[in-house]
Order: sequence, then C-alpha cells, then structure tokens
Amino acid sequence: MSIRGTVAVTVGKGAQWALRTFTKGGTSLPGKLASKIDPAVLSHLAKEYEVVIITGTNGKTLTTSLTYHVLQQKYPHILTNPTGANMEQGIISSFIEQKGKRKAEKKLAVLEVDEASLVYVTKYIKPKIIVNTNVFRDQMDRFGEIYTIYQKMVDGAALAPEAIVMANGDSPIFNSKDLVNPQVYFGFNHEDDGETMAHYNTDGVLCPQCQKVLHYKFNTYANLGKYYCQNCDFHRPELKYAVTSVDHLDYQSSSFTIDGHPFKINIAGLYNVYNALAAYSVGREFGLTPAEIQAGFASAQQKFGRQETIQVGDKKIILNLIKNPVGLNQIINLLDYENDPISLAVILNDRPADGTDVSWIWDGEFEKLPEHDIRSVAVSGIRREEMHLRLKVAGLPEAETKVYETLDRLLESFKNAPTEKIYVMATYTAVLNLRKELAEKGFIEERMK
Repeated sequence: MSIRGTVAVTVGKGAQWALRTFTKGGTSLPGKLASKIDPAVLSHLAKEYEVVIITGTNGKTLTTSLTYHVLQQKYPHILTNPTGANMEQGIISSFIEQKGKRKAEKKLAVLEVDEASLVYVTKYIKPKIIVNTNVFRDQMDRFGEIYTIYQKMVDGAALAPEAIVMANGDSPIFNSKDLVNPQVYFGFNHEDDGETMAHYNTDGVLCPQCQKVLHYKFNTYANLGKYYCQNCDFHRPELKYAVTSVDHLDYQSSSFTIDGHPFKINIAGLYNVYNALAAYSVGREFGLTPAEIQAGFASAQQKFGRQETIQVGDKKIILNLIKNPVGLNQIINLLDYENDPISLAVILNDRPADGTDVSWIWDGEFEKLPEHDIRSVAVSGIRREEMHLRLKVAGLPEAETKVYETLDRLLESFKNAPTEKIYVMATYTAVLNLRKELAEKGFIEERMK
C-alpha cells in the first residue's frame, strides 16, 4: 500500500477508535475521512479479497446476512458490513475495521451495496459475484423510475466485466439488456403453468422488446414470476437455481425446497424465500453442500428492522422497515399468518435516507389492514398527519387511531396497548430513532450487530 493509502487507513482507524470510545459508534465517517486522503483507498484495502456484492432495491440486508452465514460454514473469517452502511464510505469503513486483524487462509468479503453506489464501488473492487435481488420503485426523489435504477446497476457491473451477475430471473428487467458480464439466474418453479397477469398497478410489466404488457405462467408477487410476451419471443430465461416448492409459511418461519433439497429460515414471507434462494445460489457457486447451506440459514438471526422482535415489558414489538409500495405490501401480507389480535404502529419520516417523496404510501395496500384483528392503531413520525389520513382513507376506525408527536410518547403508549403483539412499520430513519429510544430505555443495544 502507498504512503498515502497507509495514512488514510491510519486516520480511518483513529476515527473508528474515537467514535467507539466517545460515542455509541459510527459506520461511515472513518471511510469518508480515509477516502478524502486517498480516493483509491478501497482498491488497496480490497486487493486481496474475493468479493460477493449484494445489490438491488429490496432484500439486500437479509440476503447479505444469509449469504454471510452460509459461506461461514466453509470460510469462518468473512468481512461484511452488517450495519447496513452500504454506500462507498461505509464499505471502506468495514475494510478499515478488519485491517490488521487475524489473517484468514482465504480472504472473502460479502458486501451489501446500495444500487446507486455500485458504480463507485466496482470502480475499485472487482467482485467474483454480483447478486441482483430485484428492482422496484423506490426513493423517487433519488433514483427516478426503475429503469434508471437498473441502468446504474448495469453500469456498475460493467466496470467489473469478469464478475458473474447472479440475477433474479423472475424479474423481467434483469433480462431486458445485454450485459458484458456472464449471467446466472435464480427464480421460482413452484407452480404448474397457468395463465395470469400482474396486478394492474404494477411497475415493470412491459415487454422491453415490443412494449406490450407481459403475461405470466404464474406470478409470485409484484412483477416477479414466470413471465412471457404473447406478442414476441421475450420470456423468462433458463434458471440455474430454482425453488421447486413452497412447503409452509407462517408468521415466523418459511419452509421450501430448492433443487430438490428442503430448507427452512426463521423469518416469514414469500419475499424472503427469494432472499434465501439468492444466498443458496451464491453458496452453490462456492461449492457448499445443501446441508452446509441449511446450517448457515439456521445460524442467521433476524436483522435490523426486518421482523426484528423486541421484548418491552409484557409486550412483543415486531419491527419492520417500510420504504416502498412493494415492500410495504409484502409486510402487510405477513399479517395473513397472524392468528392473534395485534396492535399496529406506523411511523413515517421523509428525511433524505427515507426518501423525501412519501407519495408512495398511496400505492400501498393499506386497504387490506381492516381485514385483520387490529385492536389499536398508533401513528407517529415527521409525516404523521399524512399517514393518519392514509390510514383513515384505508378504512381503519378513527376511534381506534391515535397520533403521537414524539417517539417517546409512542413508546409510552405501548404499555397500555390492548394486545401482547405490536406490529411496527417504520421508514429507515424512524427505525433508527425508535431503536435509539429503546436502547436508552435499556431494552436493546443501540448498535446494530
């Protein structure tokens, strides 16, 4: 490493020590300082690593965690960014933190990378595999439409032309462009062929060749499934790895079969089976057996804001991150597996990390909520009044809905909730703020593991 790079890493390590000593930690500042000193510091830090990158709109954090735990069955010492700091500075910080620690026989990194930041990361890192989870409408103020997001991912992959792009084959957008990279697809083959179409309010269902609306042999959710165009020859590509059956789904786990092998993850939702499938696909590319992959799944824990369960007195808070219509709808669908009455809290912020355009809440299927046994509703956050209106329009009883100006008051209200379980749906900074409040009250550690 150059003198400049050495100084950059030293400054970054000093910043990490100071943050941990005098504050409750920090994930991006050390990397930001290091890159100011040496813009190419990431290239030096990652030089000896074989890297897997996980990117896409939804599912990055859980897919990264599952992939990390799967590969740990064969490679015990793996670098990752578990706190979700997935932009260039946060990734640099993750490498700086590992610098100087015990050397592993094989240096391997599994990194969650923000889709818009991919092009800045692959400028310096040449990964072995890039996993594309999906592309949905998200943070319109930052990304624009889904085709803009995907072009950023294509451009990022092109900077590492030897990297295998392992993409969700059920997503039509991932088959819409010719890439310079070799490609591998994973997806679902769990149903017999039929004839259906995606919901009319779904993005990304136009054929990229002729612009006609795509049809599906089956549709899993949103625009995902076994798609084809009736007007031309565009269709889903051949899958290398496939879910062949979904065996059981409940509110806290999912059982399914991939390529004839049974698996279970301790997290709910069909959308999370896709994340497990992606992790399985990476594991197989690295030569792991199905038994080793299941052991990795079993060792993975619930991640920050992804069905994270927090005990607060006699109440069980189930915390879910919401950030776009597709993700929100999947979380609402989780209530289909709930047998007990619940209380509901929704926290909506519009800070830059959340996306300043919150119009997406009007595309979410909140109208499904009155179908469930919800005994009380609480609303908070910067945009609480708009969320209150959205839930009122959705048909939730006004008499059972209360608005709280602060998270402290919201948490205080949980003590008197009429149910044991409280489902919390919150945007990114709202999750951070809520966890901070819970940490200050001693219910959790603030720093994400």
